[in-house]
Amino acid sequence: MTSLHVVILAAGQGSRMKSALPKVLHRIAGKPMLHHVMDTARKLGAAGIHGVIGHGADDVKAITPVEDVQWALQEQQLGTGHAVAQALPNLPDDARVLILYGDVPLTRPETLESLVAQVSEDSLALLTVTLDNPDGYGRILRNDDGRVTAIVEQKDATDAQKAVKEVNTGILAVSARHLKDWLPRLSNSNAQGEYYLTDIIAMASDNGVAIAVAQPANEYEVQGVNNRLQLAELERWYQRQEANRLMTEGATLADPSRVDVRGNLSVGQDVLIDINVVFEGDVTLANDVSIGPNCVIRDATIGTGTRVEANSVIDGADIGTGAQIGPFARLRPGTRLADHTKVGNFVETKKAEVGEGSKINHLSYVGDALLGRNVNVGAGTITCNYDGVNKYKTVIGDGVFVGSNTSLVAPVSLADNVTIGAGSTITRNVDEGGLAVARGRQRNIDNWERPVKKD
Repeated sequence: MTSLHVVILAAGQGSRMKSALPKVLHRIAGKPMLHHVMDTARKLGAAGIHGVIGHGADDVKAITPVEDVQWALQEQQLGTGHAVAQALPNLPDDARVLILYGDVPLTRPETLESLVAQVSEDSLALLTVTLDNPDGYGRILRNDDGRVTAIVEQKDATDAQKAVKEVNTGILAVSARHLKDWLPRLSNSNAQGEYYLTDIIAMASDNGVAIAVAQPANEYEVQGVNNRLQLAELERWYQRQEANRLMTEGATLADPSRVDVRGNLSVGQDVLIDINVVFEGDVTLANDVSIGPNCVIRDATIGTGTRVEANSVIDGADIGTGAQIGPFARLRPGTRLADHTKVGNFVETKKAEVGEGSKINHLSYVGDALLGRNVNVGAGTITCNYDGVNKYKTVIGDGVFVGSNTSLVAPVSLADNVTIGAGSTITRNVDEGGLAVARGRQRNIDNWERPVKKD
């Protein structure tokens, strides 16, 4: 046997989820459970990934637009043995086959590697776990020598068998040749009237095939999701593992139970993350970065020493060193902030490149803009970049001072060291060092009588 093929069972309806969404598409850490399992299969270097789908098959395929998965349809859900049989035609005879489940999302690759390593033509490998409360699980039956001989489902178990605490996780690895021999011989003569994959264990024992056993480091690795309570429990366990990793790598978390990672987060040393922060996508925090409470950071790179104040949203931005963001700032995709920049409270940026030392302190929108070095943008400034059909660019040179309550109507360019008077609407380019004031002339009317309300 050479190649490894992974079969992922994902055909069940999941009626206890009380949801129109197929169970395997419910999310852990922002990602469908099925995608967690597929990612694990890829980390194992699987030569083939086979998804067995049934309920909501079109939805599953639509949300999983991948080219490295072969789909097999289980039109009737007649048990786990029947499900695996649907993938048999696509499995090479000389393959090792690892069977996983789309609703068991958090099994570590290391656990599965040790399981697969025990498979040969003369042995299969079974992943079991010992539980204080084994209720609902199939029990592992051993002979007097301690060797596994069979698995009995709880509904078919005797009282003595129900007392066994070592249970079946459903995850096993076996040669494709054995699967193709044993699966057609399965019977549905049981309390559920289903074809149990677990019945191949007894067949293996009868055929003299050794049954090796491995166990996970933590029972949460093999915990399945049948309802939203279990989904939430796995979510919290996953997030606690992420929090532990972050703290080990050099981050201080104000409360490890109130940080959520929904993607890939990389941290440097002496990073500080306050409460209720959500990270999504690919995020990198360099040394000495500080993230205030209630922030959402998505697909961003944040440079050394940058401080992000409370309630800020950063999405698709690249931020240099020593910057100050927020509070209540929103950085949208395409924002690029150079070193020692400042984007203050209630400022929104989009496709904006802001040069070193420049400041947009408060209550402004800067979009489709290029700002030079040491620019000061006053409160209430807006780059008017959209005419209802097309977007246009605003270019601001080094050392420009933009007065408060200014509208810059793009396309427009302000050369170096320009000053814009407060309250201006700028529609034409301004040459270097110039002052532009574009506002109505003020009139003062003496002895003005205010209108009064008529009866």
